[in-house]
Amino acid sequence: MSPSSPPTAGRVAVHVHDGIATLAFHHPKGNSLPGTLLTRLAREISALGTNRDARVIVLRSEGSGPFCAGASFDELTSISTPEAGKTFFSGFSRVILAMIRVPQFVLVRVQGNAAGGAVGLVAASDYSFAVRSAPARLSELAIGIGPFVVGPCIERKIGLAAYSTMTVDADWHDAEWCERHGLYSRLFDTVAEMDAAVDARATALAASNPEAMAKLKKIFWAGTENWDQLLAERAAMSGTLVLSDFTRNAIARFKAK
Repeated sequence: MSPSSPPTAGRVAVHVHDGIATLAFHHPKGNSLPGTLLTRLAREISALGTNRDARVIVLRSEGSGPFCAGASFDELTSISTPEAGKTFFSGFSRVILAMIRVPQFVLVRVQGNAAGGAVGLVAASDYSFAVRSAPARLSELAIGIGPFVVGPCIERKIGLAAYSTMTVDADWHDAEWCERHGLYSRLFDTVAEMDAAVDARATALAASNPEAMAKLKKIFWAGTENWDQLLAERAAMSGTLVLSDFTRNAIARFKAK
C-alpha cells in the first residue's frame, strides 16, 4: 500500500495482489479531484504500467457516495492566470493519457454519480462497471466552460452524437443511457453484485496473456498519438475561460445550490 495524503487533501492508495492493481482515490468533497490528486493519480497509473506484478488495473473511488464530482470547485475559483488554469486542467489530460497508454487494461468501478471530468475517466477506461443508480453528467457548460480536455476520449468512446448530447444537455443522464451509448460496459442492481463482477473480471484478466492484452490495448487506442498536443490545447481553452466573469459567477451560483 502506498502512502496516503492528509485526509483534508484527499488520498490515493495503491494495492497490488495476485496480478490485480487496485488504485483508489478519495476526497471529502464528493471525491472531487484537485490538482494534487490528479498529479498523484497520473503518476501512480504510469508507475503501474512498468510493474510486472500488475497485470490489470482497477480504478475506483472510496465511499458509498459519488464516484467523482469532477474538478475541485475550490481550486477552480482560486485560478488567477491563464497559465495556472492550463496547468490545472492539464491534470485531467495527464490522467487520461496515463490510462490509455499503460499496457494493462484499466477497469473502472462506478458506485455513484460521475460528473464533469469523472466522465472522462470512465471514457478513458477499457471496461467499466456501474450500478444502475450512477448517472453521469457533463456539467462544464453549466458553469461557463466546456468539456474540452475530456472531450476527445468521451467522443471516441460514445460517438459524436452522444457526446454532443451530453455536452449540450448538461444535466444528468441515467445509467441505462450511459450503457446504451457505451460509456458503461455493464450495469448492476447493487454494489455487491458489481464488486463481485469486478473481482471476477479482474481475476480472469490477471490470468490472461499480458502480451496479448498489451497489443489489444494499442489497437483500442490507435490514433491517439497526437493527444499530448491536442489535450494541451484543450487545457489552455479551459484555463482561459475559467477566468471570465461569466464563469466565475456561474461557479458561484453552482456552489450555492
